[in-house]
Amino acid sequence: MKLFREIKKCFENQENLFYLFLAILIVPNIVLCFTEPMPAVAKVCNVLLPFSVYYAIMSWSKNCGRTFWILFPFLFFGAFQIVLLYLFGQSIIAVDMFLNLVTTNSSEALELLDNLIPAIIMVVLLYIPALVLATVSVVKKRKLPETFIRRERKRVRIALAAGILSLGAAYLLDFRYELKSDLYPANVCYNIALAFQRTAQTQNYASTSKDFTFQAKAVRPKEHKEVYVMVIGETSRAANWAIYGYDRETNPGLSEVEGLTAFRHVLTESNTTHKSVPMLMSPVSAHDFNSIYRQKGIITAFKEAGYRTAFFSNQRYNHSFIDFFGKEADTYDFIKEDTRDSGYNPSDDELLKSVAGELAKGATKQFIVLHTYGSHFNYRERYPSEDAFFLPDFPVDAEVKYKDNLINAYDNSIRYTDGFLTRLIRMLQEQGADAAMLYTSDHGEDIFDDDRHLFLHASPVPSYYQIHVPFLIWMSDSYRRNYPALMQNAENNRQKNISSSASFFHTMLELGGVETPYRNDSLSVTSILFTEKPRVYLNDHNEARPLDDIGMREEDFEMLQNKGISYR
Repeated sequence: MKLFREIKKCFENQENLFYLFLAILIVPNIVLCFTEPMPAVAKVCNVLLPFSVYYAIMSWSKNCGRTFWILFPFLFFGAFQIVLLYLFGQSIIAVDMFLNLVTTNSSEALELLDNLIPAIIMVVLLYIPALVLATVSVVKKRKLPETFIRRERKRVRIALAAGILSLGAAYLLDFRYELKSDLYPANVCYNIALAFQRTAQTQNYASTSKDFTFQAKAVRPKEHKEVYVMVIGETSRAANWAIYGYDRETNPGLSEVEGLTAFRHVLTESNTTHKSVPMLMSPVSAHDFNSIYRQKGIITAFKEAGYRTAFFSNQRYNHSFIDFFGKEADTYDFIKEDTRDSGYNPSDDELLKSVAGELAKGATKQFIVLHTYGSHFNYRERYPSEDAFFLPDFPVDAEVKYKDNLINAYDNSIRYTDGFLTRLIRMLQEQGADAAMLYTSDHGEDIFDDDRHLFLHASPVPSYYQIHVPFLIWMSDSYRRNYPALMQNAENNRQKNISSSASFFHTMLELGGVETPYRNDSLSVTSILFTEKPRVYLNDHNEARPLDDIGMREEDFEMLQNKGISYR
C-alpha cells in the first residue's frame, strides 16, 4: 500500500507529468534515429527541433493535461508511426499509408490485424495511461506552479535556439536534407496535406477525365475473330516462380504450355496496389503519374476500337482508379461485391466462370481484363485446402518462426495461380480465334527473406522481393501463325530490362492491334522498336526516382545483381 501511495503521489505531481508527457511526445523521433539512414546531423535535428517545439507548447499552459490532449493528433501520428515501424522496419508515415486507409477494404485489414497485436499493445501501454493521467489532470483542474512555468519558459528559449541551429546545420551539411521529407512530424503533416489533395483529385476524376479520348482504332480485319485477356495478378513475386529458376515446382502447368514467353528482368514501379494497377491499366507511368486524373484506361481504348469489353475482379471496390477503369467496360463485375457476406472469399477460379460467360456471347472482337487476388496475405486463404502441395502450410502467422510455413503457403498460392492461368489459356485456345493473354503482378512481397525480417508489401521503401514481378505473354496457335513477328520480337526481348508499369499498357495495345496516339511501341515488349529505359520508382510524392535514390538497401541491390537485373 505504501508503494501504491508513492506511485499515486508521483503521478499526481504536475511537474512530473509535464516531463513525462514531453518524453512520450518525442519517443517516435528517438526511434526514427535508429531506423532511418540519415546523417548524424539530421538525426540530431530530428530530435532537437521537434523537442523544442513540444517543449514550448507544453509550457504555454498551466494545465499540462489539457495541453497534452491538444497535442492528441501528434500522439495519433506517433502511434501510427510505431505500428508502421514494427511492420516495415523503417520510414515515416507515407502519403500512400494514409491513402491505403481509404482504399484497403475491411477484410484485408482484418487479415493483418492479428499480426499487429504486439505493436498495438506497445502503443496502448505507451499512450493510453498517459491520456488517462492527462484527463484526470484536466478534470481535477490541477495546475503547474507559476515558478515552474517561468523557469521552463526560459529553458524553452534555449531549446528553440538549439533546435533552429540544428536545422541550419542539417541543411548546410546534408545537401539532400528536406524539412518536408526528413523532419518528423513536419513530414507527416505534409504527407497528410498531399493525401487530402489526392483524395479530392480522385473524387473529381469523373469531371476531369470526361472529355478524354484515345482516338483509338483497330487495324486488323473486322471479320477476324479476336480474343484478348489482360490478367493483373496480386502480390506475386518472380522469385518464387519455377519458370524463373525457383527450385520448387510452382509452375507445373505453364512450364508445359506452348506459345508462352516469360520475361525475366521485369520490375514494377510501385509496390502499392492503388498505384501499380492503374499504371498497368493506363498510359501513365512513374514519369507522369499525376496525369492519371485526366486520362481513362485501356478498356476505353479497346471500346473505341470496336471491341466488346469486360472487367472481372476478385477484389472489392477501393473507390479509386481500379474501380473507375474497370467500370469503363461494357460488362463489369467485382465478384466479392455480389454478396453482403463480408467473409465471402472466392478463389480466382470463380473469375473463369465469368470469362466463360463472356466468351459465350460470341462477339467477334473481345477484350477482357481480370484482376485476381493471387497471393495476397493471408496466403492460406488463396487456394483450396485440397490444392495444398507444399506442407505444412499452417500456421501462417506473421512471425519469423513460421517462415517455412509461410513460404509453403505462399508457394501453394503461386502454384494455384499457375493452374488458374493454365486453365484460362486452355479456354482461349478452344475459341479457335486469334487469342493472346498478357499477365503480370502489381507487385511482390517480403516473407522474412533475409536478416532484416521484412514482411508484406507497400512499405515506404521497397525491397527487391516487392518489385521483381513475373511478366508473361501467351499467344494462340492461330495468333502465332498470323503475327509471327510479334512472337519473335517477344522472344528477342524476354531477357531485356523491362518496367511492367510502363510496358503493360503499350504491349496490350499492340497485341490487340489497337492504334492510338497514346501507344508507344518503344515500350511494347512485342515490338522490334522496344528500347530499354533507365530504371525508376514512383516514390511517395509521385516523383520518378532512380532505384539507388529511394533508400533501398545493399541486400536488395545484391539480389538484383544475382538475378541479372540492371537497376540503373
